Amino acid sequence: MKIYHVSEMLALEQEAITRGISSEQMVRKAGLSIGKILIERYGHLSSRIVTALIGPKNNGNDTLIALSALIQAGWQARAYMFRPRIEDDPLVQKIIGSHSPVIFFEEDGNFVQLTEWLASSTLLLDGIVGTGFKLPLRPELSRLLGFVARQPSKPIVVAIDCPSGIDCETGETSPDCIPADLTICIEAVKSGLLTFPAFEYVGELAMVSLDLPKKMESYPKTDTQVATREDVKKMLPARPRTGHKGTFGTAMIIAGSINYTGAPLLSGHAAYRTGAGLVNIAVPGPVQEMIAGQLPEATWMILPHDQGVIAAEAADLLLNHLSQADAVLLGPGWGLEDTTRDFLARILAGKNHKQEKAGIGFVHADAPPASDKVQLPNLVIDADGLKLLARLENWPKTLPQSTVLTPHPGEMSVLTGLTIEEIQTHRMETAMEYASKWGCIVVLKGALTVIAAPDGKTRVIPIATTTLATAGTGDVLAGMITGLIAQKVPSFDAAVAAAYLHAFAGMDAAQQIGYEGSVMAMDVARSIPNAFKECVR
Repeated sequence: MKIYHVSEMLALEQEAITRGISSEQMVRKAGLSIGKILIERYGHLSSRIVTALIGPKNNGNDTLIALSALIQAGWQARAYMFRPRIEDDPLVQKIIGSHSPVIFFEEDGNFVQLTEWLASSTLLLDGIVGTGFKLPLRPELSRLLGFVARQPSKPIVVAIDCPSGIDCETGETSPDCIPADLTICIEAVKSGLLTFPAFEYVGELAMVSLDLPKKMESYPKTDTQVATREDVKKMLPARPRTGHKGTFGTAMIIAGSINYTGAPLLSGHAAYRTGAGLVNIAVPGPVQEMIAGQLPEATWMILPHDQGVIAAEAADLLLNHLSQADAVLLGPGWGLEDTTRDFLARILAGKNHKQEKAGIGFVHADAPPASDKVQLPNLVIDADGLKLLARLENWPKTLPQSTVLTPHPGEMSVLTGLTIEEIQTHRMETAMEYASKWGCIVVLKGALTVIAAPDGKTRVIPIATTTLATAGTGDVLAGMITGLIAQKVPSFDAAVAAAYLHAFAGMDAAQQIGYEGSVMAMDVARSIPNAFKECVR
């Protein structure tokens, strides 16, 4: 589902008109397509009674056409007109001609008729105002929307293009806005709907196309979309029956310190649950002793350490073995010690300071000799790795192509110098700007996670759940991304698919446990299989 700013949508419509496509044609196309979605989704209801709230402009016209389609499909319909319309309006006359009742707002001062209609309807269409709307609400509209919004029991609410009472550019929302169960967007999801507080009112998102000419100057130049289940299904790797563990790649997890022993477990578990054939976990020696038995499927690499944190000289050991990995995760649970910062700098430089000695830890003695410059595999950098990255000079120039950075807003603030408020107010724009500036893939975590590539391609995950607002869930996501990249999924697709599945896993964990606030990170990791099942069925 494409994402447009309101100004981009208006420009597109205007160009279509100059090319000979009338506003009436676009309205008819939208209305019929909306009607088709409504019939497909709700045609199974035993009671098929629909009330439509109709505005005076094109949003109302779209809704009237959709209402006519429902009438033809056998629905009992009522139209509640917010404003008078042109005399003998053909769309209204068609409703009247079907013997469906029509009433005007000013004729129903105490909402007697509307109350009766709402009580007996199974579906309510909100088609009062569209995407060009700006707050504040006028008193009459506030009174109508507030009355409906505060009904203790409402039918299924479907908003046409956007819930009435939302500024679709800024996301500013009136408290009188009617929360929708489904919002059917026309041509594209308007950007403001993917911000808060607006997103709390839109419910599920769907989209209908106007089928405009493909070569129009006004189409946005960037590829910005809402990620969908269908998108994610196409991104997931094949699982050939003849495959073996080598087929599905090796993920290397370089994580943990004496104070953060859980991070490697969470990331490693997630990489395996995402389908990686082998997960090799590199940790300081004391950490391995504490956690190894909790993930028996993993192989281990013991890293030199300084009082339980990864030491700078660990890079000399690892650089000889990175060629064995298809994807490498750096950062979860590292801590912020200078020696670990120096370790990161050496890894990114790709230069070994000394020849590795045979037989260190669990590393094979026949490791290849160090070369002057090691070709780094695909990288994912998360958590403390991001904070340490920010302490390296000219760090964007040290990153291999297709590196994935996974900051939450606080980490993004450290990397950019922006305030958290600035980042949260402009999440999509911030992720896009810095993905381009840094030349890497940015996964800006949080409610409505944004994934942006250097070429401007951007996806938004249309899920917000508090199950992921707990320590360690970021380690799970980073492990999932790494696990998919290890299976040869392109890094951008891996980030999008993992973020989408991660959100589903969070919701599944809450359903299994019974309360969002009780979900812990390992619960999310354990729900990854159910998320896959939901998305690939």
